[in-house]
Order: sequence, then structure tokens, then C-alpha cells
Amino acid sequence: MTDAYPLYWPSGWPRTPAHRREFSRFKPEGLAAEAQYIVWELERLGARSPVISTNMALRRDGLPYSSQKPPDDPGVAVYFEFDGRQQCIPCDRWAKVEENARAVWKSIEALRGLDRWGAKSFVDAAFSGFTALPSPGESNAPHWSAVLGLPRHASRAQIEDAYRAKARSSHPDTTGGSHEAMSRLNAAREAALRTLEA
Repeated sequence: MTDAYPLYWPSGWPRTPAHRREFSRFKPEGLAAEAQYIVWELERLGARSPVISTNMALRRDGLPYSSQKPPDDPGVAVYFEFDGRQQCIPCDRWAKVEENARAVWKSIEALRGLDRWGAKSFVDAAFSGFTALPSPGESNAPHWSAVLGLPRHASRAQIEDAYRAKARSSHPDTTGGSHEAMSRLNAAREAALRTLEA
């Protein structure tokens, strides 16, 4: 997964040019409220580990600082895990961050409606287009943070603890483990430790 701030836009997903952004007709309640609606919809869908990435700095409680001016880039990218895959729903069509957050919330709500009314194949097809892509310069392998289940700014102790915990189930001598899983875990640990040295 990625950090909430600054905006981490998914690689390969087109951006809306600034001159084409519009003001929406809907009336969002502010970024904090829209973010909470996104989290609730994702919980109802059965998604896990949501991260709402924007160019709005957040306080420790997850709410945006009230004194901030609106950012030049109002994009919103919501990362989460669904059916064992990392997903991302981005939106930058609208002129305000809270409008883009509302659009993502309503999109998740619509997908949940499809799922609820028995159109699971449509939901699966939709989510295949939202699979989180690596950022430029990264390989197709998942980022070390996704493999270890940590934020990108994790400490050495967190990295080592996550590595040891996951090694118990990934090691080829354990049930369900394999050489591939252990290699992926070892590569993730090495990449994570390299970021600390950089």
C-alpha cells in the first residue's frame, strides 16, 4: 500500500488535464466526511486496509488540517485490498479534493450495489481494471510494503518483525509455504532495508 500524503497516483492511469476539471453538481460535506463514507462503503464491500491518498496533509487522527488551502492537484486515489488483490480507484475529474472523494465513494457504492444484487461477475470485471499498478520504475512484482503489510515509512524494527511473522507461513518447510513465497519475502525485506539506507 501507499501513504495518504502526498497524492500517490497509480502508474498508467490517465490524468485529467487541469483545464478540463469541472465543479460538480453534488454537494460534498468536506474531505473528512467523504473519507469516512469511503471507509464505510469499503467495509460493507468486504475490502480491507483502505488508504485515501490526496495532496491534503492529515493530522494524527486522520482528518485534514483546517488551515490548508486547496491543493493545485485535487486528485484522490483510494487504495485497498479486495479478494486478496491490491486495488486502487482514482479520480481527478472534479475541481475539489472533496468532490473527487465523493465520486470515489459513489463509485464504490455502485459496485457494492452490483455485488448485492447478484451481479458479482460485473464487480469482478470492474475491479480487474482497478488493480493497483506499480509506480514508474518498479517491476511487476508487488512493492515490498505490500508483501510485508507495512506502510512505506516503516522502521527497521517493524520491517524485521513483519518479516519474521510472515516467514513462519512462507517458509517451504511449513504447510502452505513455498520457495517462491520465501524468495518474494526475502526480496521484500532486502528492498525495505535498502530504503532505510538511502
